[in-house]
Amino acid sequence: MKKVTMMDIAIKANVSKTTVSMVINNRDANISEETKQRILKIAKELNYIPNSVARSLSTKKSQTIGIILPDITNPFFSEMARAIEDSANNLGYNVIFCNTDNGEAKEEKYTKLLVSKLVDGVIFISGGESDKSINILRNNNIPFVVVDRPINDDKDYYGIYCLNKEGVKKGIKYLISKNKKKIAFVKGPQELENARERFCGYKEVMDEYELYNKSLIFHGDFTIESGIKATAEIIENVPDVEAIFYSNDMMAYGGIKFLIRNGYRIPEDVGVIGFDNIGISKFCEPELTTISQPIYNMGREACKLLINIIKGSSIPKNRIYFDTDLIIRDTV
Repeated sequence: MKKVTMMDIAIKANVSKTTVSMVINNRDANISEETKQRILKIAKELNYIPNSVARSLSTKKSQTIGIILPDITNPFFSEMARAIEDSANNLGYNVIFCNTDNGEAKEEKYTKLLVSKLVDGVIFISGGESDKSINILRNNNIPFVVVDRPINDDKDYYGIYCLNKEGVKKGIKYLISKNKKKIAFVKGPQELENARERFCGYKEVMDEYELYNKSLIFHGDFTIESGIKATAEIIENVPDVEAIFYSNDMMAYGGIKFLIRNGYRIPEDVGVIGFDNIGISKFCEPELTTISQPIYNMGREACKLLINIIKGSSIPKNRIYFDTDLIIRDTV
């Protein structure tokens, strides 16, 4: 079946192809409302689909933004992606999702792909060392907003973050108030600044109460599997541990699985706190005590910020920080 073209619409509407192009590309200020509506009606009847690349070349705008995510299977990122998509749709933009699996090479490949697709801007959530990808965006004059994971110490870009260190401090102080002293900590990947900030929050409070001990520190990578592995190491090396703070909820759920399968009662034997407050935290048993990031609001604000940058609006500050809340449930 022959593809419908602007010329087909022009013939049926009895106007020039140029007039159809101006209407389709929203450059119709000098075209009567009657003619415009007739063209749009015929385009709909013929199921006309504009060539987005051609339109981008013509208007210099694609009305499309890209999202680079490190792990779409992590509910934190899927919840944030939903917020970005909702906000983008409300503001008249389409979205292209790119999942990097925390891989630098894949991240760089997708960054180049988004540039080639002529996206108007990118929301960027780093999977690790992301300097190359950021430089690709900068060198091609693509506006971008970094979310959740700051990249090195470069302050010369727009970003949306939460107060990671302060959030962990709230959780550790709560555990201490519940008379927990031997508190293990499961780190996230230390190449990520937000993971380093969370560890700093733990260390500051434990130092303040003279409870810090390196033997209570264990390593994870923000996955359920690493939460299971770290918890096995904790139980083997610190059998009298009173509580475990995990740097994200996914690791906390891995830890809970290990503890329950090995006969530990939560919170009677071991208290557990996570970080993020992903959606399932209030539905799984036991319900998880956690530090809440406003995930949806962060995604929504990131999208609004990016589109304001694209439109050339005045931006009062290039970094926005969201506070965290301690959500007390059943695991402490």
